[in-house]
Amino acid sequence: MNVKLVGSLIAVSIIACPLLYIFVGPALDASQLETLKILGYIAGGSALFCFVVGELTGNNSQMDKLWSLLPIAYTWVIAAKGGMSTRLVVMACLATLWGIRLTFNFARKGAYKLKFWEGEEDYRWSVLRAKKEFQPHWKWMLFNLFFISLYQNALVLMTTFPALVLMNVDKPFGWMDCVAAALMLGFIMYETVADEQQWAFQSTKWKILGQGKKLEELPAPYNKGFNTTGLWGVSRHPNYLGEQAIWFCFYLFTIGGGIGIINWSLIGALLLVVLFLGSSAFAEEISMGKYPEYSRYCQTVSKFFPGKRY
Repeated sequence: MNVKLVGSLIAVSIIACPLLYIFVGPALDASQLETLKILGYIAGGSALFCFVVGELTGNNSQMDKLWSLLPIAYTWVIAAKGGMSTRLVVMACLATLWGIRLTFNFARKGAYKLKFWEGEEDYRWSVLRAKKEFQPHWKWMLFNLFFISLYQNALVLMTTFPALVLMNVDKPFGWMDCVAAALMLGFIMYETVADEQQWAFQSTKWKILGQGKKLEELPAPYNKGFNTTGLWGVSRHPNYLGEQAIWFCFYLFTIGGGIGIINWSLIGALLLVVLFLGSSAFAEEISMGKYPEYSRYCQTVSKFFPGKRY
């Protein structure tokens, strides 16, 4: 992941969020600001935990473990503070369903342990830590503080802002809310299928490799080393596409609530797109270094939206 990109992300967030709030609206009332204060305490505590535990253990996947859990907490706090309106409860239920799916997918990779500070670390962090840009360690410590711990916690909170702006809306649950709910549920299912296909492929690949065979000795398509079957045959990152689309669908509820087509709560979904652009580029850089055919795969298969290049 490019250090300049990370700095740009943080800078854009600091500048764009208040500007959108001031010039686009809507303004938060006293009860919404009080709710945001509660959410801020949760996010702040999470950031402190991620930084301290990450530094003490050398495992920087602490935020990865919380990524799928925090939106559940945030949306239910908002729903409770908003009087458990139909719209907010539906949004909280969908966020919970999303969180259960993501937590399960991360848990089966060995991420969660009884000793909560342990567990499997995302392989990309170790690759990133080894880069010369993060030597000596104090440079990585700053990255851990400002990007992994503070920025990512802020971003996760921002993805739930559509629920916050709808907290005191009186407009009844309508057809646009139904569209948003159906689309969000559809993309959760899409991402689930992508994850299951990836899990099945990687599990089989590593099972065969465990028998003492080399990668090039594996039967097709496992001999490539990366998945090119199912959704992965028409999109290099179908799971990322689903993830980004889910939070745009979450934003659509604000249109159903009469907030307007464009409002400042869109910032979370937009910044998530930028994050995934950087994250996918870094993941592909690693894959190109590991698998000879990956460059060809990138030339023939679309990055996010399903499609082939000829």
